[in-house]
Order: sequence, then C-alpha cells, then structure tokens
Amino acid sequence: MKRIRIFDTTLRDGEQAPGASLTPEEKIRLAHQLAKLGVDVLEPGFPISSPGDFQAVQAISRAVEGVEICGFARSVKGDIDAALKATEDASFRRIHMFLSSSDIHLDFQLRKSREQVIAMARDVVAYAKQFVDRIEFSPMDATRTGEEFLFEMIEAVIAEGATIINIPDTVGYALPDEYAGIFRRVRQSVRGGDTVEYSAHCHNDLGLAVANSLAAISAGVTQVEVTVGGVGERAGNCSLEELAMAIETRKLALQAETGIRSEEIYRTSRMVSRAMHFPIAFNKPIIGRNAFRHEAGIHQDGLLKSRNTYEIMDPEKMGIPRSMIVLGKHSGRHAIRHQIGELGIRLSDTEMESFYSSFKEYADTRKTVTDDELIALAGTAVNRNLDRFALADIQVVSGSNTTRVASATITDNETGSSASYSSVGQGPVEALIGCLKQAMPFPVEFVDLELHSLSAGETAGGQAEIIIEAENQEFTGSAEDKDILFAVARAFVAACNRACRSGIGADAVANGETAADDSVGAPDALLIP
Repeated sequence: MKRIRIFDTTLRDGEQAPGASLTPEEKIRLAHQLAKLGVDVLEPGFPISSPGDFQAVQAISRAVEGVEICGFARSVKGDIDAALKATEDASFRRIHMFLSSSDIHLDFQLRKSREQVIAMARDVVAYAKQFVDRIEFSPMDATRTGEEFLFEMIEAVIAEGATIINIPDTVGYALPDEYAGIFRRVRQSVRGGDTVEYSAHCHNDLGLAVANSLAAISAGVTQVEVTVGGVGERAGNCSLEELAMAIETRKLALQAETGIRSEEIYRTSRMVSRAMHFPIAFNKPIIGRNAFRHEAGIHQDGLLKSRNTYEIMDPEKMGIPRSMIVLGKHSGRHAIRHQIGELGIRLSDTEMESFYSSFKEYADTRKTVTDDELIALAGTAVNRNLDRFALADIQVVSGSNTTRVASATITDNETGSSASYSSVGQGPVEALIGCLKQAMPFPVEFVDLELHSLSAGETAGGQAEIIIEAENQEFTGSAEDKDILFAVARAFVAACNRACRSGIGADAVANGETAADDSVGAPDALLIP
C-alpha cells in the first residue's frame, strides 16, 4: 500500500472562508484535535497576516507534537521571515510558499512578466533554503497555466532546493483526467522531477475536489491537502473525511492508505463546525445528518437485517452515533417497531397494529416523526402515558438590557403532580434549560443542540435535536414546534425521558426526587437553515 500523507489546512485555507475566522485559542484547541485525528502535516495559519495568526502558529509549533508544522508565506522575504520565526520551535517543520503562474494572474494581479516571476521564484526558494530544508512550493492557478511555463517554474524551484511540489487547482477548474495528466507529465518532463515529493491541493468549485485528489494519487502524488468538512475559499477545499474514507473504503482498488484515525472523524468535524459557526449540510457525505439515516421502508428493512445492504461504511467506526432509522410516511412496521424499542417501549402485536394505523395517518402530514411525537402516538394507541415527565408550560422573558428569565412547569405522569421551576441565563436557551435541569431527578449535562428551520418566512417552525449526558451515557431527543423555544424544551424532556426508560436515576425517580443542582451551561445553538 502507498502511504498518502494528509496535509491539513483547515486552520489556514479553511479559515479563509468568509465568516470562518478563529481565535488563537480556538486554533490551538483544534490543532490538538487534528493531531489526534492523525494528520501528517498541519498548516496552522498565515503568520504574516495578523499578530493573532502569528501567535497561534507559534503556540501550535511549541505545543503540538507528532505532526509536521507548515509555515505559509507569499513569495516575499518578509512573509518567509515571519513563517520561519513562528515555526522555529516546531520539532519538525517546513515552509510553504506560493507564487502565481497563470497568465491571467500574471497580467491582472502581479502585473509581471514570466521572466520576472521565474526570477522571484528562484530568489525566495534560495533564501528560505538557508534556514530550513523542507520547502514546499505552489505555482498558484497551475491548472490554468500553460504547461511549458509551468514546467519551467517547477524546474527552477527544484534547482534552488524545493523538496515538495504542490500543483494546486486553485479555482477548481480541472477535470480528473486533466489533473492526473499534469502530474504525470511534470514527473516525466521536468529536470529533477523524480527527486521531489508531489502534493495535490484541489478546490471544489465544480464539486470535483475529492475526485481530482484521487486522480492525483493515481498519478503518483503522495500528499493531499485537505480541510475538515471541505471548508475554504468559495465552494471550499477537498474534504478530509471524504478523501480519507474513500481511500479506506476502496484501499484495495487504490492500493493506498492514510494514517487518519477514523474514530476521531465525527468529533473533529463537530468541533470545526462549532468553532467556525459553519453548519454541516444534511446530505454531506460521511458527517452529514442524513449520511447514515434512512426513511424508505425497503432500505430500513434491509438495514435492520444487515447493515451492508445499504451502507458501505460503519458510522460507529467514525465515532458517529448510530441513528440509522428516520421515521416518516415511507417507514414500515419493522422499522417502526425497532425505533420504539430503541426508545425503551415494548408493544404487543395487537397494540402494534393499532399504533401502526395511527402512525401512518399522522406521518402523511409530516416530513418526519420526531421522538416525542412517536411516543405520544404510541401512548394514545395503548391508552397510557409512556413518558414519566411531560412539559406543561414554559415562559421566557427576554430584553435587550437584561438577563433572560425562564420558568417551566413539569408534570409527573406517574403521580399526577406538577411543579414549576425558574432560572436565568445570558440567553433564552440557557435560562430554559436551567429550569428543566432542576426538574430532573438525576444530574443532567447539556451536551449539544441543533435547531433546524422547517420552512421559510416568519411563520416557519423549528426542529430541535438535543443530546444530554447522564451517568456517563448520552441520550438524544428531538421535537418540532412553531415556537422554537418550545421545541427545545420538548426535545430536552424527550431526551430525559429516554434516560429514565433506560434506568438512569431509577431510585431517585421512584422517590420523586429532583436535582438539587440548578446550574445551566447550555451551549450556543447552531441554527441550520
């Protein structure tokens, strides 16, 4: 197997996406996680661009072990000096320089002749070579550069000491066969072309970044430059998780492998999404919400018999919580029985038939059926309450100059009693969750919240999906409502009821106790359009 080195530029090229800026502290935290994920090379930023970026690159160079740290620079000595200074404490490092090569860039951006650009390239590589051995050079916009001039530039920088040649598809223009062909011809035609490493850096403007990167691997490339979730300029970069899992899933066909630890993929993607405030598209391969979820009855039936019927990867091996069944009007009996069983509910065959009929009628009016709706339907079918706790009412008061105040009334369906709780918070979600945590008979940690708009316009409702942790176990709840805060509250209570049905806090529930700790700490919601 050929080992493909993963060069991660989430913290540099990924951060250049509008709105994706990171603080130095966020960069350091993500850098540690990327090292844990198993990337080989880490490009933490652009040191000359700002004092904060310089500090982040310097701190990461000092603190993150086990990966090669790359200092990024334009072909300007001041940039190179900053990159060298920021990375000087790294145990293993390189300098990465870029210079435009296409006539479009030379004429309209650099406004220099080809001869001048070749001289610049020689000069900066020779300058950097005095201080560091590993030098990566990128002829920017290479895929729109005439091959004669591209070969001349690459030959010149190899002669001056460049050790890694990156041929970037800067604007996502190339097709896979074209891109692979460039690498093959460079290796064959350029003097010294067989003495250096080659890297692929692909943008996704035509949706071909992963395909182009795989094509480059077939042409002998041993390093691919990626970002988590494919974040980056315009349509983004080659997606780390898509490339890594394509290689892992088809390693025999590709005769290649990476050092990525797949069990860290989901955690890393969530951390990047949260830090950049970039939502993950529902249909995003590998990490999207729907990537391993199925609504069609035929698919659900096959999956319950054998995962391999409709899934080519095991999500749990990537750290993705198993939630393959999404209930809707296309779902069959097998899937519905499975899902209510997952919620801790058991129905007899007669009860199941009654429930199935009411479910189908209800599902015809919905896009999906959430956990709390499913439990309510099952309870109606069997004429009993299946949840210990029910949300009776909430009130939330917000103001521009005050903390938010919330109150909630919770009904205990076993005793028939109700109690009210109140809390404050910096935001309405924090205040509301503070109330609900007080009502639970066991300590609850609020782990995650996603809010999804269900339609456009001011009448749009919202869907909330919440993850809580109790006794070192995670539980999920979901709910929909025209009032977003009510959806959040119902989803939280649904998750807590799921914990109750699994036996969490059984003694406390039996004794009618509630949590004494009224601390909150709910994370900011991620609003996904």
